[in-house]
Amino acid sequence: MSVGLLAVVDDILSAAMKASAKAAGVVIDDAAVTPQYVQGLTPARELPVVGKIALGSIANKFLIIIPIALLLTAFAPWVLPYLLIIGGTYLCFEGAEKVLEWFGFGHGHADEGARDEKRLIWGAIRTDLILSTEIMLISLASLDPDLGIWETLGVLAVIALLMTGVVYGAVALLVKLDDIGLRMAKNPVRNVRHTGTRIVRSMPAVFRVISVVGTVAMLWVGGHLVVVNLGEVGWHAPADLLHGVDELLASLGGFVVWLGNTAVSAVAGMLIGLIVVGVVLLIGKLMGKRPTFDEAHRADHPAPESVA
Repeated sequence: MSVGLLAVVDDILSAAMKASAKAAGVVIDDAAVTPQYVQGLTPARELPVVGKIALGSIANKFLIIIPIALLLTAFAPWVLPYLLIIGGTYLCFEGAEKVLEWFGFGHGHADEGARDEKRLIWGAIRTDLILSTEIMLISLASLDPDLGIWETLGVLAVIALLMTGVVYGAVALLVKLDDIGLRMAKNPVRNVRHTGTRIVRSMPAVFRVISVVGTVAMLWVGGHLVVVNLGEVGWHAPADLLHGVDELLASLGGFVVWLGNTAVSAVAGMLIGLIVVGVVLLIGKLMGKRPTFDEAHRADHPAPESVA
């Protein structure tokens, strides 16, 4: 009996590793997006906040995504593309807002003092919900359809824990690199001290790059979700355009195909995001309000310059 149990566990782990490999791109995006939410916090609060976001990510996966995905897959699979379109549109909206802030639209966050941790954490968990949904659905779609319900649940549980550990382990390392560098800079060994100094000096640039990569990731993933799932619900033109780009670049190699697909998805995401931003501002104006990007999403969009 123990041999049979070990065989089942081995099958679950093998299936989880294969399925999670297909979602690796979204995992990278998730790891790039999340550090933005921790920038500007005091060093003592960085890891606790990352921990709370990670717990929220676990709750997203186990309490929301996995149960709903299994139920909808069994009873109403046609609903899933619509949910992904809504989630993708939200990511496009967040990414477009960030890009507009770069060009001076909105008031920025330079004057922001102590940041509202609760709003920040909930903002990060909302974004994680969308990215985690794509991770889990990609993984679910790649599983053997002959797997039983309990085996499928076991595989998804392993993927959820693995992905959360990878993403938030990487985020924790990124946000504490400056502290590691400071400790190294005080080391009596000269080479270690110089390495630590270089790490500390490079961190502002590293976080600026992460902010840009995270924003592009929002636009790319959001645009890709919307374009692909519009094809699933009947509007095939955007998805056909994406496939056409893939076919056009196929002879140049896999990386070029990925780059072209990413660029088209990001442009689509930016266009969708700008439309949503315009609609939000128009609604606010019609309601007699003049919302700013600051007031609407202050906790969700830390600026790169706020890095301590």
